Amino acid sequence: MFEADLFSDQIFDEWQTIGRDLDERGFAVLPGLIAPQACQALAGLYEQPVFRSQVHMARHGFGRGEYKYFAYPLPDKVADLRARLYSQLVPIANRWQERMGLEVRFPAAHEDFLARCHAAGQTRPTPLLLQYGADDYNCLHQDLYGEHVFPLQVAILLSRPEEDFTGGEFVLTEQRPRMQSVPSVVPLQQGDAVIFAVSQRPVSGTRGSYRVTMRHGVSRVRSGRRHALGIIFHDAA
Repeated sequence: MFEADLFSDQIFDEWQTIGRDLDERGFAVLPGLIAPQACQALAGLYEQPVFRSQVHMARHGFGRGEYKYFAYPLPDKVADLRARLYSQLVPIANRWQERMGLEVRFPAAHEDFLARCHAAGQTRPTPLLLQYGADDYNCLHQDLYGEHVFPLQVAILLSRPEEDFTGGEFVLTEQRPRMQSVPSVVPLQQGDAVIFAVSQRPVSGTRGSYRVTMRHGVSRVRSGRRHALGIIFHDAA
């Protein structure tokens, strides 16, 4: 289904800029991470028997729309992208842990981090495909699935804004201590990825770094159908 060259390698040379954006804003955009053909192929997996579970958001108060968690073994390109992104993000994650005064550090290889998750009973894979139709949306939330949490995750837009769908913007909020929340709308094109904080991130203050709380969601889709791939690096209990 996938050709070897459908994922862009150029973006993996941009990590100095990406790291700076993550430190300053808590999110960073990787433009054109996935080629259009791969976006179409990934979205086409939604009806294939490669998933462990399906969630209808309205049943749980999560919003409207649905998503499916992949089963192990993951599709090759999803597994490859997950491992490659982890290897680039782990130095940033460990730097954040130090700045936030947290003792946990993450191993260089994703398979070693997954072994840690699985030993703690977090054995269910978390990469997922999301599908939204008209009037669907995703409430602000955090993807926390157990004791072991990697502090960064990735969402990749697989559909074409203004062609396949309208509305449906990716949104983030940041809650700083004793201050009101700060919202961000992250414009994405097909194949773009956004890296963002799962739960908390460090911010520099006058007395050193302190923690702020992040949440993410998707605004209401006005028309059409929107697909996205979510890459979460810790597995679920």
